[in-house]
Amino acid sequence: MSEQQLARSIVCHMNIILEDGSTAESTKASGKPARFNVGDESLSPAFESEISSLNKGDKHSFTLDAIDTFGESNPDAVHHMDRSKFPADMALEPGVIVSFGGPGGSEIPGMIREVAGDSVTIDLNHPLAGQKLTFELEVVEVL
Repeated sequence: MSEQQLARSIVCHMNIILEDGSTAESTKASGKPARFNVGDESLSPAFESEISSLNKGDKHSFTLDAIDTFGESNPDAVHHMDRSKFPADMALEPGVIVSFGGPGGSEIPGMIREVAGDSVTIDLNHPLAGQKLTFELEVVEVL
């Protein structure tokens, strides 16, 4: 079977639920369903196997470990920066998302984890990295 025969897109509303039962993300809140491309290697094999056979109208819920979603939290992605590297009027407190320039003009978001004196701890891991997540999907369309 060729890659083109396997490739298709699944458009669905999705809730991402944390282990404590709270909702981390909901496409229904924004009114914009998510689109997943099956067969293009953009999804983990475990995630892809959960959604590959879904059809329009299907509802499916599944739980995956961090390694199969946003990855494990990488301690090398946590950095300590001097307060002087930030604009003087910027509110620096835990939970604030700060954008940094990445390769090729891309932007890399980082979350402030701690501010201690002149030291600001920035975590460049995805906010959902290292967490076991439950996905609740409702398929709107299959392309």
